[in-house]
Amino acid sequence: MAEMTIRLPDDTYNRLKALARRKKMSVNKLIEEVCTQMLAEFDSDTRFRALAASGDVKRGLELLDKLDAAAQGK
Repeated sequence: MAEMTIRLPDDTYNRLKALARRKKMSVNKLIEEVCTQMLAEFDSDTRFRALAASGDVKRGLELLDKLDAAAQGK
């Protein structure tokens, strides 16, 4: 496992400590969870962009129109 040192303003670190305490976990575990969430978001965005680049724009817009109509009860 890799180790990393980060510099944070004291206030930010204290708020992270309070949040970790509330969640009953260490600051290290909290940072690990936040990083995991951000990486999952990044991976989803990357997959979406790859699929969008290879997709049919006209068909995509038709599907969005269909979803919009369904959401409005049409």
